[in-house]
Amino acid sequence: MIELVIDQRRRDLGGFEVGRILPVAQRRHVGPFVFFDHMGPVDFPKGIPLERDVRPHPHIGLSTVTYLFDGEIMHRDSVGSEQAIRPGEVNWMTAGSGITHSERFEKARAEGGALHGIQAWVALPEADEETDPSFHHYGADDLPTYEHGGLWARLVAGEAFGAKAGVKTHSPLFYVHWVLQPGTKAQLPAEYPERAAYVAVGSVEVEGRTVEAGHMLVFAPGQPVLFTAVTPAVVMLLGGEPLGDRYIDWNFVSSRKERIEQAKADWRAGRMKLPDLDDKEFIPLPG
Repeated sequence: MIELVIDQRRRDLGGFEVGRILPVAQRRHVGPFVFFDHMGPVDFPKGIPLERDVRPHPHIGLSTVTYLFDGEIMHRDSVGSEQAIRPGEVNWMTAGSGITHSERFEKARAEGGALHGIQAWVALPEADEETDPSFHHYGADDLPTYEHGGLWARLVAGEAFGAKAGVKTHSPLFYVHWVLQPGTKAQLPAEYPERAAYVAVGSVEVEGRTVEAGHMLVFAPGQPVLFTAVTPAVVMLLGGEPLGDRYIDWNFVSSRKERIEQAKADWRAGRMKLPDLDDKEFIPLPG
């Protein structure tokens, strides 16, 4: 059932590293997921410089999904949102026709501490690519959990395992956080045509193959997939119905290349509004 194994590529974002998983040449998307970054883990000292923050920058044509295992990030955006995200919560920002936002490590700057999580992008259906931008925060009570026999699970978004998360999505998808104790077996069902699993911590065995942290398994459709935890492990399951190919250029996603060029021109010319509560600086268009 294993179609592809993707190894993370480490990227330095100005003082801390991420592991870039999607997109790669061999696989541009899994269901509607077109981008997947593993942030950290990193342990920030107290008083980290402002340069570590992710300054205001733009998006179109997608939803960003921030989910943390550890730490805290402060989100501010151009629709007026100001919201800290903590472990077990979801920040779901729909860019649609255009939004700008920043991600600041204010708690780590004041106190020091760890940061560890996942940043994913979900493409929007063509009919929704120019929808009004919006931001929604979801607490732990909006996200169903399950625990049995060495498996703890949280449904981060979408529908899976007979449960539905309170997160509003634009297309059929699933996004699940698993924590497995050594020797625990768990099965990914076959209900979606595109499925993948990212090992964030530890190692698991699938089809007789041991997969270490930092690797994503992409599965063929049609059959359930059985996992066995080799060590204590954290696994993120993701996928859904594919939306078709998307162009990705910097922070912009669209089904139309000319729309991305327009967004680049708008950002370069200062026509995209900065976050209401964070409008003193921004990331210039690369190149």
